[in-house]
Amino acid sequence: MPTIDVINECPVHDSFRVQQVAGMFNVPMQKKLVERFSVEVPELDSDWQIGLIVGPSGSGKTTLAHRWFGDAMLESSLQAAGGRLKPGLQQSAAWPADRAVVDCFGDLPVREITGLLTAVGFSSPTSWIKPYHVLSNGERFRCDLARALAGGVGLSPRYGSPPLVVFDEFTSVVDRTVAKIGSAAVAQSIRGGRIRCRFVAVTCHYDVTEWLAPDWVLDMASKNFERRRLRRPAIELAIVRCRSRAWRLFAKHHYLSGELNPMARCYLALWNGEPVSFCAVLAVMGRRNHWRVSRIVTLPDYQGIGIGMRVVEAVGDLHRGDGKRFSITASHPAVIGHCERSANWRATGVRKYGDKWSVGRATVSFEYMPM
Repeated sequence: MPTIDVINECPVHDSFRVQQVAGMFNVPMQKKLVERFSVEVPELDSDWQIGLIVGPSGSGKTTLAHRWFGDAMLESSLQAAGGRLKPGLQQSAAWPADRAVVDCFGDLPVREITGLLTAVGFSSPTSWIKPYHVLSNGERFRCDLARALAGGVGLSPRYGSPPLVVFDEFTSVVDRTVAKIGSAAVAQSIRGGRIRCRFVAVTCHYDVTEWLAPDWVLDMASKNFERRRLRRPAIELAIVRCRSRAWRLFAKHHYLSGELNPMARCYLALWNGEPVSFCAVLAVMGRRNHWRVSRIVTLPDYQGIGIGMRVVEAVGDLHRGDGKRFSITASHPAVIGHCERSANWRATGVRKYGDKWSVGRATVSFEYMPM
């Protein structure tokens, strides 16, 4: 493996207070403060998809990454907005205040844009049409990730194919639940082939390591390089019947009407006791013992790792166990994509102009038939 030698130099500006501090704490006065270190790194053209550079603030993460990757470095708009853009880093292009998020991806087709947003766990069409500045920190973080992964910023063709994205201050300004789920969503999409790139996260947060499941980790605290791929922690959900009032927590995040049919059976998914997803089902009129999904919503902080469809399938198992058929009609690309990839769902119909429940929207219907 190659070794990178890094020399950090910082001038010392002499002043009365500087000399006071030097005297109080026995700090030797020099014209420059110099730090040298060497670390082993993997070959850029070797076989890996995801890497992680982690370590405490001041350990040299950004300096090393910039030396190693050069113009592939990217810092999120969130971090740069706080005035913390580091020398030598590209700043993600500004998000206009008068344009929707989906209008800020250059010439990419809308299907690719929505696919990228979904792949990083930002799956709410009602938020896609909002400007960046009104979104939550977690949603902005995922937007920055999506645009970086789209190839508009932070990619360098000299590293060959697939392109390379290096994201500095990864998850530094978001809630730690968002950080973990977002890390898992990115890793899942890259390894599943939905995002075609190699990705390196640079962060001071060790808690994302097992969720990102990188092929290699460079710990700048110890300057130790290690090839490893930890298994992502299991997400154990408890699914319970609930009253329709639980819908209030989820209604604003659904891309259709916030109304809920009073005849719906409602189910709530809990993770560590916290509500994360909601599913409602209705009997299909005119079809004996046939039920369909009416609403499925996962809260934004937990999107991107398949929780919603796991809940749907668990509810489907309950109904099939009672001898009932179970189906879903969807227009959301994440739901359609899951059903198309899964052997447990069989496509039963495509309606380019929708049906009585989805007038004007193209939909695909699937029946749940687990192997």
